[in-house]
Amino acid sequence: MTQAAADGSSSFKSTTVYRQLWIQGLWQQNPALVKLLGLCPLLAVSNTLINALALGVATTITLLVSNCVVSASRQLLLPSIRLPMYVLIIASSVTAIELLMQAHLPALHASLGIFLPLIVTNCLIIGRAEAFASRQSLPYATVDALAMGAGFTAVLICLGAIRELIGRGTFLGDATLLFGDNASLWSVTLIPQDYTVLIALLPPGAFLVLGFLLAIKNLIDQRAS
Repeated sequence: MTQAAADGSSSFKSTTVYRQLWIQGLWQQNPALVKLLGLCPLLAVSNTLINALALGVATTITLLVSNCVVSASRQLLLPSIRLPMYVLIIASSVTAIELLMQAHLPALHASLGIFLPLIVTNCLIIGRAEAFASRQSLPYATVDALAMGAGFTAVLICLGAIRELIGRGTFLGDATLLFGDNASLWSVTLIPQDYTVLIALLPPGAFLVLGFLLAIKNLIDQRAS
């Protein structure tokens, strides 16, 4: 009976930790809206929803691989080499993703350009490896990676959708780049094709939309407190 109670308490604790990790990744410690990490690719690539989604997924996969490998090997890495090893793990993951995308999604790879390999320099990934994965068990590190990646991707998708709608008047306009020719019917033109608001597609537009999202989040937090 005592063992059963202990197991139940441990399970409840794990569930609470997992829930808290998701809340932090998606809202309380959102890497894009709270920590303001990875802003360079966040602002540069999010001119369409598809570009934003692709970069978000690539970043999440890199974060997941990095967290899992670092957590699994945390007792084997010497303090003197841990940071170079983190960079090596992240760079290897990004290189594999880039080669796969270049082979199977060349148009999307060209659209993302230099910002795909620049995932290696994203402070979010190496920051989570050092601050969390290197100190936690593999299950916790995995959930942390998924939560932080989902939070980052969600902001990217919001930015991409808003900027594409304002700038081009479309939604999922480049769906074929990621999902193939079968997605050609997914594109929705909400405003005539000759409509263009160039500033929304340029970095200044990204700053404005991000500021708008930050304001909404802060307002919600203030009303909730």
